[in-house]
Amino acid sequence: MISSEIEWNKLPFAYVPTDYNLRCRYVNGKWGELEVSSSEHIHMHMSATALHYSQEVFEGMKAFRGSDGKLRLFRWRDNLARLNLSCDGLLMPTVPESLFEKALREVIRLNTRFVPPYGTGASLYVRPLMIGTGARIGVDSSDEFLLVIFVMPVGPYFPTGFKTVDVQMVRDYDRAAPLGTGRLKTGGNYAASLKPAKRAHDEGFKTVIYLDAREKKYIDECGPANFFAIKENKYITPDSTSILQSITNMSLCTLAEDMGLTVERRRVPVEELSEFNEVGACGTAAVITPIRSIQDRETGASYKYDEQPGPWCKKLYERLQAIQYGNQPDKFGWTTEIEG
Repeated sequence: MISSEIEWNKLPFAYVPTDYNLRCRYVNGKWGELEVSSSEHIHMHMSATALHYSQEVFEGMKAFRGSDGKLRLFRWRDNLARLNLSCDGLLMPTVPESLFEKALREVIRLNTRFVPPYGTGASLYVRPLMIGTGARIGVDSSDEFLLVIFVMPVGPYFPTGFKTVDVQMVRDYDRAAPLGTGRLKTGGNYAASLKPAKRAHDEGFKTVIYLDAREKKYIDECGPANFFAIKENKYITPDSTSILQSITNMSLCTLAEDMGLTVERRRVPVEELSEFNEVGACGTAAVITPIRSIQDRETGASYKYDEQPGPWCKKLYERLQAIQYGNQPDKFGWTTEIEG
């Protein structure tokens, strides 16, 4: 039964309590059995490595209710691959595919009443989280870990919806080092971005564009999302060892090629911003956020684009959403039907 207390059309992108979450513990070198929990809290030792040494990774994915009533989970195997890449980078155990899939299906089934109906613009957000729970004071990896998967209904990441935004380019903060944890989805990367993001918000911008940490010459990431641009029938997105590989961006690259654009993954110099017809940010939460202007906080330079989302941003956004909601055939094999 669908929850009657929720105003689906007014959902923010924020935490909403649901009925159950799934948990699994890694102890003595192996994963245990899945546990169903109704608690929103985690009990762990005050010396857990997650608290002291940031031994923590997470993921984010979405499930969509289609007009045919079916529930489709988008590219969960790619999320698992990225989760395991993050685990490997932080000396954490990888998660078997069979365990992950079973947990995903079960947590969605148990929270069916929180799956937003088709046509509301909302979706079911799925958040896997893994933390080191073993007690350590010396800098070392934990020998015990906890995997938690919880879900919640969410609305658009930006309340204004699919509209253009103004962003600020900064040079006095780095998102991640070239050979550091930039490719890993770990909380420390996001904690480091909070201060410049708040400053940008206070100064009237939606998010921050970071430049490469080594030379400050090339576009890196756009806040918590990947950057992309359109010019001369090309879809251009930065290539860097410090960028998180967005699954949404991977999908947009495939769709762009399928729709006749040439895809270029390469370094993107700041000077090239003046040559682009359209620019945007992309990620699971917002899908695509078209950018209206980029303001360089240090130099005062401003790069302006259309007031409304450009034609390619719009076409790519609509095509991806059509696949996610099942309104177009999924010839790429990205969606998995889930009971719920």
